[in-house]
Amino acid sequence: MNATQRVLTALEARLRARFRLIDVDVRLPWSGARYRLSQPASFDRLLTAAAGDPEQQVPYWATLWPSGVALADLALQRQRQLRGQRVLELGCGLGLTATAVMEAGADLLVTDYAPEALLLCRQAVLRNTERAPRTWRINWRQPPERWLRLAPWPLVLAADVLYEARDVMPLLRLIEQIVAPDGLLWLAEPGRTPAEQFVERLCSRGWRATTVLHAGPWPDPQDARIVVRIHLLQRS
Repeated sequence: MNATQRVLTALEARLRARFRLIDVDVRLPWSGARYRLSQPASFDRLLTAAAGDPEQQVPYWATLWPSGVALADLALQRQRQLRGQRVLELGCGLGLTATAVMEAGADLLVTDYAPEALLLCRQAVLRNTERAPRTWRINWRQPPERWLRLAPWPLVLAADVLYEARDVMPLLRLIEQIVAPDGLLWLAEPGRTPAEQFVERLCSRGWRATTVLHAGPWPDPQDARIVVRIHLLQRS
């Protein structure tokens, strides 16, 4: 057993101590890349466990969403832009986007509120690329000062981070703190109103926006009608 396999075995043991895992095989529609991820077998049990969270954070990280698939696909499509670049991901989910970004050769820091998501992300990236991203647990509504000192970032990635209107202003403040002058935010979302409001507010502050549409097909056939909007937002 080599060093990577030992780390993967230890990660899996820590994860299985928290919940039962199932493996999911994912094919990215544009690039054709194939990855294997793990995810919790029961979302309902995680939802019950999160009921007492003072931050009211629903465990959306435990599901493979079309926005994460789309952002991963874009990362591989634009890997020349990512190779050797310092990249920050806000909200890693199961680690699909992080896997593609690491395969593209970026210097990646992954963040999430849920420690389980960070473990799953690390496992996914190691399993598929034999490399490991740096990880940091944060609540981006109240980011720690020592984490903010890592800014500015030339590229920040985020998929499905805006579910509720209460998150628009905190994310707006954070992005303007951490993105470098002329830096980029790639935001993937399936047309939710809070995300639309967020993009409008950034543009009103001088950011330039280009939107790329991704229509799948997605891993879950029930998502067939979803069209993901990937907003390429550049600070001016």
